[in-house]
Amino acid sequence: MKSLVSVLAVIWIGLSQLIAQAPPSARLPVPAPAAPAAVAPDGAVTRLPAGEAARTPKPGTGYVPPAAAPAKPEMTLLTLVESGGWAMIPLGVMSVLTVMLVLVFLATLRRSAILTTHYMNTADVLLKKRDYLGLLAISSRHSEAVARVVQRTLDFATKNPGANFDVVKSIAEAEASAQAASFQHRVTYLADIGTLSPMVGLFGTVWGIIEAFGELGSEKMSAKRDVLIASGVSKALIATGTGLIIGITAFIFYALFRNKVQRLISDLEVAGSHVVGLIALNYKRREPSRAALDEEI
Repeated sequence: MKSLVSVLAVIWIGLSQLIAQAPPSARLPVPAPAAPAAVAPDGAVTRLPAGEAARTPKPGTGYVPPAAAPAKPEMTLLTLVESGGWAMIPLGVMSVLTVMLVLVFLATLRRSAILTTHYMNTADVLLKKRDYLGLLAISSRHSEAVARVVQRTLDFATKNPGANFDVVKSIAEAEASAQAASFQHRVTYLADIGTLSPMVGLFGTVWGIIEAFGELGSEKMSAKRDVLIASGVSKALIATGTGLIIGITAFIFYALFRNKVQRLISDLEVAGSHVVGLIALNYKRREPSRAALDEEI
């Protein structure tokens, strides 16, 4: 009996040494402790996430996980425009008009709209030949501003051959002033939009603040007063910001086009003075011939 016990002891010591010397991958995996569970009074079992201790539910209730924070609504251009209120409608119309005027002025406010080298060379040749009717026909087919001045002047001179040169000169100056004023009046539309758009935006802001305070006065829960004021004012200020953006943009392009118009008007004055000078030479040639004819008579 003692020998059997000693044999068993030797076998046990040998097995324990073999297990201790075995690699970790060869050992049997130890199962992880199960996640704690919360048991409701009605017998339902709710498994808790790992690492979270079991909570003692209140009498008559089960475990309720913590609620996730509500996601903030994504701000887009459409929601921003809708938040601005009714004032965004006229401001949108003004923005479209501003873009259209800028594109039109970029295409039309050029030196070719005032004069071209081809037309001025043709006018020089025909005026030196005193071919008024030919120059009048050519001027009617051109769209330059100086062509309008020449057409108006020569039309008056041909229909009134006995008119004094001072009268003809006044006709040319009046037509040149009218052409210059038409160019100046075009760009003033941008200045009007730049003045009106901030006013419309400010009025929309005042209207939005009035509505916000009206809702605040009818609200019973005083805890939401600060939230209502902040949201109402932020929405109302969108109209003012939009109006300022449109107004600043319109004024920037107005300043650029105004300076360009001034340069074009200067070119028109130079070209008009050149044409009137050539007409004056023809009148001076005609006056001595008339004086000699009077002496003969």
